[in-house]
Amino acid sequence: TSYQFDSTEHAENLFALKELGNIYSRIMNPTCDVMEQRVAALEGGVAALALASGQAASTFAILNLCKAGDNFVCSTDIYGGTWNLFQNTLKDLGIECRFVDPADPENFRKATDDKTRCYYAETLPNPKLHVFPIKEVADIGRAEGVPLIMDNTAAPILCKPLEHGAAVVIYSATKYMGGHG
Repeated sequence: TSYQFDSTEHAENLFALKELGNIYSRIMNPTCDVMEQRVAALEGGVAALALASGQAASTFAILNLCKAGDNFVCSTDIYGGTWNLFQNTLKDLGIECRFVDPADPENFRKATDDKTRCYYAETLPNPKLHVFPIKEVADIGRAEGVPLIMDNTAAPILCKPLEHGAAVVIYSATKYMGGHG
């Protein structure tokens, strides 16, 4: 949809980002805005972005930090679809995923080099459900200047990764958060 403007000046101010408001639903939507504000509040974060899927959230999170020639370090304990995205699709974009066993958090440090842009893991990985050592890996990342992205799909409300040092939290809202998938 498009939105009604009070005047040409109002439209100009919105498009120039001099004034907050809705311009076009592909770039902002009041319904999504409410969801984004609530998810940010739930996590204790500063902002959120609603996307079409959990895979889109994973992709955006990685692509926000990595470009061709970069790498990121990921727990081996992740959902198979995410593994495929990281191992194949992002590889085709020139981004290397280095998988490590999270049983020893030091594996993240060992796989880190000057092209490592982030760490990625799931709080309760699908399908193993072994609790990921958020604080330990976040502390390693902070010392290396590498942010930790946590997929918290399986533990909304129960776990708040930002409180344990994660920099970014993502969800697939169709699971526990929305319950409709």
